[in-house]
Amino acid sequence: MADGPDIAQFIRTYVPSVWALELLLLLRADPARRWSPAELLKELRASTSLVDENLARFYAQGLVLQDDAGWHFAPANPHLDSLAAELAALYRERPMYTIGLIARPDPLQSLANAFRIKRDET
Repeated sequence: MADGPDIAQFIRTYVPSVWALELLLLLRADPARRWSPAELLKELRASTSLVDENLARFYAQGLVLQDDAGWHFAPANPHLDSLAAELAALYRERPMYTIGLIARPDPLQSLANAFRIKRDET
């Protein structure tokens, strides 16, 4: 299991929330299964907009595909597949650490924000 910079970058790029993580891991658990949006809503107990937004994001990022039978995990390349597998292992073995990586802001963005000049709101 890796928890280095590659997995941290994967999380920052592809997994914006724990809801997104749960959705991705659900789809990844059985790539042959096709999920309807209603099944995903029921399984995750999430809102329609949350599921739809994350499916659209994952589709645009090359992590999932949709066909007539439904949504399924289909990474665009072996590297994405490998990183998703590492993420699943990390979350299984160290869930709180993984959640922390999701919740932690990007260090470079935080540094940039620290030097941002704010306008006077008076």
